[in-house]
Amino acid sequence: MLSIVVPAYNEGEHIYDNLMVIDKALSAFSSDYEIIAVNDGSRDNTGDEVRRAAKDNPNIKDFGYDVNRGKGGAVSWGAINSKGDIVGFIDADLDLSPDLISGYYTELIATGSDVVIGSKMHKDSKLEYPAARKLFSFCYFIMLKVLFGLKCHDTQTGLKLYKGSLIREIAPLRRIDGYAFDIELLALASRKKAKLTEMPVELNYTRNQSFGRIKFRDVWKMFTDTWKIWWNLRVRKNYFK
Repeated sequence: MLSIVVPAYNEGEHIYDNLMVIDKALSAFSSDYEIIAVNDGSRDNTGDEVRRAAKDNPNIKDFGYDVNRGKGGAVSWGAINSKGDIVGFIDADLDLSPDLISGYYTELIATGSDVVIGSKMHKDSKLEYPAARKLFSFCYFIMLKVLFGLKCHDTQTGLKLYKGSLIREIAPLRRIDGYAFDIELLALASRKKAKLTEMPVELNYTRNQSFGRIKFRDVWKMFTDTWKIWWNLRVRKNYFK
């Protein structure tokens, strides 16, 4: 089974239609899948729309909750409750097309990888992406290379697939709720000697501002959370017993 987690916060205007688009993309190559929609304590009608989608489509599962936990909390909750041999997650706004999932799924199986991630820095990626976001991504890549030495170029693209057994093992160890949760999961996977493969993305950025919903305080928290992850991994070494 393939499980796709869709974290959603204040996406009520589009979440119903977008979940149906994801379902259509998955049904084109798989007959055994589930879509785990996680309403992350939204303040709009996202929860109602997710419940409506789950009622209309048996492949969609509602795993939402009332108190906002952050994207890391939402993805981890969905992963922990997944049933798939392969578990992925994709952003609810569909800046990345769910049609990419089939290629990532095939790549994971064909290469025997434990993790397949989208990378904006892949030579075959096609991007419509604000210059400010490109600069931020590059600077963050340099920071992560220095701190963690991961064998990947982009940790923040919102489409990733993991082997189910791996993500369900490391997701409960997550301590970061914000945007840096991606690097935490990848760092934990690296500690488990996971094989990682990068894939190209086609990105159509839909937000009006350069950073969309991401504010300066979010960027600052992302950097401080990244240092917390490094501290926990390298100094305290207290993720694994």
